[in-house]
Amino acid sequence: MFSRRHPILFFILMLTGMFSATVVVISVGVMVSLSPEVPVLEDGVGVVEITGVIADSQQILDDLKYFRDTDEVKAIVLRVNSPGGGVGPSQEIYRSLMKTREVKPVITSMGGVAASGGYYAAAATNGIVANSGTITGSIGVIMGYTNFRQILDKIGLEPVVFKSGDMKDAGSPTREMTEKERAYLQQLVTSLHGQFVRDVATARGLEVPDVAKLADGRIYTGEEAKSLGLVDRLGNLEDAQEWAAELGGLEGIPELIYPPREKANMMDYIMDSAAVRISSALHPPEMGASFLYKLGN
Repeated sequence: MFSRRHPILFFILMLTGMFSATVVVISVGVMVSLSPEVPVLEDGVGVVEITGVIADSQQILDDLKYFRDTDEVKAIVLRVNSPGGGVGPSQEIYRSLMKTREVKPVITSMGGVAASGGYYAAAATNGIVANSGTITGSIGVIMGYTNFRQILDKIGLEPVVFKSGDMKDAGSPTREMTEKERAYLQQLVTSLHGQFVRDVATARGLEVPDVAKLADGRIYTGEEAKSLGLVDRLGNLEDAQEWAAELGGLEGIPELIYPPREKANMMDYIMDSAAVRISSALHPPEMGASFLYKLGN
């Protein structure tokens, strides 16, 4: 047999055949998923979801723009189930929602948690519906880091740093913080907190001092938040959909419209996994100070 007389050549041919078949399968998968499915729409209510920690805003911004530009979408429900997240992404979502509500009504439906950055986003909509037991509020800013100075001393490591200014490595985990640095970082936290309070007041039509009284970082149940003016109604997702439909001029049970998504395929999985590994290698987890609109630990 050929495989016995030429084992090496047979092995090479087998590998080549397997590789070619894999390339064909992946290529077909890529071609099938190049274009997202765009459904034929009837008039209805669009649904945008904020789930988990807010680390990136791009998908949500894209979804909001898609619904702003889609005539069949008469209103939008923002479904929030998030403890908050990064300052920048939370503010980007807030700005986009403020822009969107000038074009179409947007109603928030709070899930189990819609706190800090999650509430920041919700505040920018025309109305907020929360469950009685929803955890919300937490209007505040948190910054934290872990200091490894004592561990480094024990194992005999001495970090060497060259910097262009005194504050360039403020919050470094490898040394003790100076009083000057502490005051500087606290000033940043206070500034970000002030932005949060002002934006909530602007979006909700409240006075800044009134919001400031509620913005010490504490959480509220949905029931408490309603009594304080942070939430408009108590109810579930269906109640929010009906309210949005009413504002959008729709009658009856509204058609729910979700943003189009590209089909997942093997190549996406391979590339995404590789990207995550490369990113993790080039950008290890942050050990220094970071600022968050997020529930405290």
